[in-house]
Amino acid sequence: MAAQIWFLRHGEAEPHGTREDSARRLTDRGEAQSRAAGIALHTLGVDIAHVFTSPKVRAHETARLACVAGVSGEPVAHEALVGLDERGARELAAIGGPHERILLVGHEPDFSQVVHDLTGARTDVKKGCVIGVRLLPGGGELIVLLRPRELAAIAGVPLA
Repeated sequence: MAAQIWFLRHGEAEPHGTREDSARRLTDRGEAQSRAAGIALHTLGVDIAHVFTSPKVRAHETARLACVAGVSGEPVAHEALVGLDERGARELAAIGGPHERILLVGHEPDFSQVVHDLTGARTDVKKGCVIGVRLLPGGGELIVLLRPRELAAIAGVPLA
């Protein structure tokens, strides 16, 4: 099982009603948030072994841009990231080795609930936010929560 799960909520997307929900794309700001997250994770030395993304377009675009910007690996779409729960997160973590980190790219309110279920922490997971959780037997420990502006500052890039 992976030692850590890192969560990246998709970047800002087109408004509801623009197109079918699963086909909504990132806005320019959402693309900038995604690139900043990738650069920031790389800058912080967070080596990711596996990247799993929701198959929804906005999440897949976020994962792809974060990988191009600095997160190693290719994003793999996984249905478990639509309606993710703690069990699904642990099943994805089981793919990783005992000293690896995985990155999950997906949605709210799933991420805040999974982080709560793992750590007991109450979080406000903004679009483009990154959260790191260290997995422990029977639970987890919140490592970090970085909002888009903090990620952009670490990455040294402006948000659109």
